[in-house]
Amino acid sequence: MSESSAPAYRVVIPARFGSTRLPGKALADIAGKPLIEWVWRSASRSAAQQIVVATDDDRIARACESVGADVCLTRSDHQSGTDRIAEVVETKAWPDDTVVVNLQGDEPDTAPENLDAVARCLVAHPEAVMATLSVPLRDPEEFVDPACVKVVSDRKGYALYFSRASVPFVQHGDGHSVPDCAARHLGIYAYRAGFLRQYATLAPAPIESIESLEQLRVMWHGERIAVAEAPTRPGPGVDTPADLERVRQAFERGQPDV
Repeated sequence: MSESSAPAYRVVIPARFGSTRLPGKALADIAGKPLIEWVWRSASRSAAQQIVVATDDDRIARACESVGADVCLTRSDHQSGTDRIAEVVETKAWPDDTVVVNLQGDEPDTAPENLDAVARCLVAHPEAVMATLSVPLRDPEEFVDPACVKVVSDRKGYALYFSRASVPFVQHGDGHSVPDCAARHLGIYAYRAGFLRQYATLAPAPIESIESLEQLRVMWHGERIAVAEAPTRPGPGVDTPADLERVRQAFERGQPDV
């Protein structure tokens, strides 16, 4: 497989109606289409063999099916998107070696090349059970913002830690310094179906609940996560009403080619 080609993989987009900060956001109108449709359309431009929207809500399912999306109705008691994707793996009976990419249902302007890249990263690191992406972080305000998740990686491209804190800490800095190796983590993951089946059995980790970062469960249990730099910086996601308004304005100025 060449560096530019993508391996065979599938995308699952977990989407629930009951978002804590913005209930119903999956169906929020953006330039005449619901948010979840924009996410699905972005994924459709990638090299993925199959794209599945995983939801527990009939309204989201109907909106997706109306545009031809493949929908898998899941239980409503999942604690995370990863757990929801694990149910899809079982429902679809995907083989253990299937590469599955988790695209969050609130990322309407996802670059399709990033989906290809995270799948390629996992295949290139057979010792890893997961792969994810990052981008260089240069903004001092972003570096100290707990909403911006940081990742520190080793020289071979494996994650050492993910945190909402300013890591790595600049011990002799002026309080505004951002180290050259600082990286912002992007919430996109690739897994093998076999590990997703295992993930559902892993006990939650103390550091996972402290940081509110589910990927720390994987590291706490001794598994490795590969990290690659994203080919394209991501567009804005939608977590809050303010985010939704910014995205609406951006799409109305010039809708992405999806």
